[in-house]
Amino acid sequence: MSAEHLSNTSPFGVYVHWPFCLSKCPYCDFNSHVRHAAIDEERYVAAFTREIAHSASLTFDRTVSTVFLGGGTPSLMKPQTVGAILDAIGKHWNVARDVEVTLEANPTSVEAERFHGYRAAGVNRVSLGVQALDDASLKALGRLHTAQEALDAVAIARSAFDRYSFDLIYARPDQTPQMWADELTQAIDYAAEHLSLYQLTIEPETPFFGLHAAGKLVIPDEANARALYDVTQEVCAKRGLPSYEISNHARPGAECRHNLIYWRGDEYAGIGPGAHARLDVDGERHALVTEKRPEAWLMRVEANGHGIVGDETLNSEQRADEFLLMGLRLAEGIDPQRYQTLSGRALDPDRIALLRDEGVIATDASGRLRVTQDGFPVLDAVVADLAA
Repeated sequence: MSAEHLSNTSPFGVYVHWPFCLSKCPYCDFNSHVRHAAIDEERYVAAFTREIAHSASLTFDRTVSTVFLGGGTPSLMKPQTVGAILDAIGKHWNVARDVEVTLEANPTSVEAERFHGYRAAGVNRVSLGVQALDDASLKALGRLHTAQEALDAVAIARSAFDRYSFDLIYARPDQTPQMWADELTQAIDYAAEHLSLYQLTIEPETPFFGLHAAGKLVIPDEANARALYDVTQEVCAKRGLPSYEISNHARPGAECRHNLIYWRGDEYAGIGPGAHARLDVDGERHALVTEKRPEAWLMRVEANGHGIVGDETLNSEQRADEFLLMGLRLAEGIDPQRYQTLSGRALDPDRIALLRDEGVIATDASGRLRVTQDGFPVLDAVVADLAA
């Protein structure tokens, strides 16, 4: 992937979606698919390249500052496939010299063996789906690796990449705050700079949804979930990984730059089945989405040069609401002036004062508005109140 000096424009990201997994986890509602036949990676590379070219034709003057290969399970791709995708991005856009290139990976021994190959292909950051550090929980979550295998993969990641992160899921059945504190402390011993920590949620149309509805899967109630959230904040902050976003913790300066593009309302291209994008074209913000089904996406790209099935031009109110919804996920909060510029109206000072009195938001000396730790567990309600 060729590189140029970072331009003075806002950050620009490219998200590439690899939709295939070895198995479907029972809690997962992502756009991921299991295929028992071999995937024709060369055919998909050709389609990714065509869709990259189409996106670049809409955003020809951008400099790519981040690339994120997400899924699905991108670590099922051959390193040569990843390299070909990154080369296509470098061919059609300028790329920053300090570009962040993240690949999501499962921590199985087979996939970990490819890590050095991904590094040679241009990946410089890996995000591992560890999810738990005990075998019983991993089995219940439908994961295909053991805890030791996950820790071994983290060690390989450490040897291959300067930057790596891994995910854990908490608020699991029968999990107590002390159990979670012990597991999280162990995780931080292995985490160099970044952790993504997600509360288990029961999503419709997943196996866990049916089990939960039938009373066969019991997760912590609201009070216990809040206690687990508080433990998360306390343990991570004490160990130097404070939250910079509601579910993400990092040492200062080690935040995931690609995800910050989403949360700060910057532009990003979306490549692959079911990918989303936010692109400014002719002075208007477009919300794009591609066909979700992999084979249908493939045929669309081969016929049309892209797999886009939705293209909505966002009006000023929609842009402002999205900025509010995403930006308040960040510990840094938002600049209310930017909201006013986007929407044409200021946030209601009376609502701000009321929420501040309730202790769920705060403002700093520069006027930035942020959600407090007490406010994050009720973030959706806070955002809805401010946007009303």
